Amino acid sequence: MNRVVITGLGVFSGAGKSTQEFWQTVSNGRCVIGPLETIPTDDLQIKIGVEIKDFDPKEHFPKKQLGLLDRFSQLGLMAAREAIADSGLTFEGEDGDNTATIIGCGVGGQETIDQAYYHIYKEGRRGVHPFTIPRLMLNAACSHITMENGITGPAYAIASACSSANHAIGQAFHMVRSGLVERAVTGGTEACIALGTMRGWEAIRVMTRDTCRPFSKTRTGMTLGEGASIMTLETLDHAKARGANIYAEIVGFGMTSDAMDITMPSFEGASKAMKFALKDGGLDPTDIDYVNAHGTGTAANDVTETKSIKLALGDGHARKVSISASKSMFGHALGAAGAMELAVTTLAINNGVAPPTANFEEPDPACDLDYIPNEARDMKINAALSNSFAFGGLNAVLAVKKFNG
Repeated sequence: MNRVVITGLGVFSGAGKSTQEFWQTVSNGRCVIGPLETIPTDDLQIKIGVEIKDFDPKEHFPKKQLGLLDRFSQLGLMAAREAIADSGLTFEGEDGDNTATIIGCGVGGQETIDQAYYHIYKEGRRGVHPFTIPRLMLNAACSHITMENGITGPAYAIASACSSANHAIGQAFHMVRSGLVERAVTGGTEACIALGTMRGWEAIRVMTRDTCRPFSKTRTGMTLGEGASIMTLETLDHAKARGANIYAEIVGFGMTSDAMDITMPSFEGASKAMKFALKDGGLDPTDIDYVNAHGTGTAANDVTETKSIKLALGDGHARKVSISASKSMFGHALGAAGAMELAVTTLAINNGVAPPTANFEEPDPACDLDYIPNEARDMKINAALSNSFAFGGLNAVLAVKKFNG
């Protein structure tokens, strides 16, 4: 079995339009949740979220290409460009065949769907834009990443709601570890700030009207935030042979299904996913120094995740582990959330800094672990877990270690 390392990172989000900007935001505990500006909010109850400011797609894509790109593909391409440039990988000849592209996304082209329905139902048009389907299809971002870079190996999209990116990265990890391919481009992208999407999330009544406060007694719900994070994975031998910079090593992947309820999470299912990631990575629970929590800021998630961490790591060690919820800063990117949070985890390991849970107020008695309230913490992180739990009871957890040669 090959060892698998992360050699390139790319982030394009409201918390930063590059990995460096993103890390500056999260390592300083800066919350970027604010008023929505790209959609009309007069008739919305929820008027906040995280958008990517000052992004003009015309400055980054030729007109012919842009016509085929929903916003979620644009964000994915922007993050992929940074990750691939950062890694130094190229894809000529057999290198293209030997690279997988596995991208997570929860829904696909939500902006395109909104526009098509507006034309049909509001304007009474009889037809829609001829590129409606190529723009909205869930694999569009994945396909555009392959086309722009000439990556000709296995490629597909994975959709498992809020666990999509972790499932995608975990699948890419398995493919590289098993030797099916030597390299992979993977991660997640989501452009969820669309009027129809906001209406749907309002209706399910889990959204906050002020800000996101995971694990606090005063929490009032979750916040949506668009974004993408893409990374390159390689076998350790391949990375060493070309002298690549190595950020961290992915060592384990655990996944389970609650098989219980479409919206209510199960602490047993989430806990088993963490245990399987530890077992897959050859880790003892006491090896874990840091957990990047799913941490949505809903009561159902926060209490359940706290129970699941205790069950997976043991009550005693769970109380020693540093935990943070990055969604408190850049919102919930749904199908891209796991990739953005793995980027946080990787950078935390690399920099020896655990980012905080922002907006933390009065502790919830039912959430009695160390959530790194409001201030980042300098600490050595040798091993970490990054959790993603989705509607539908689909749990995916990645285990990452500091690279030690």
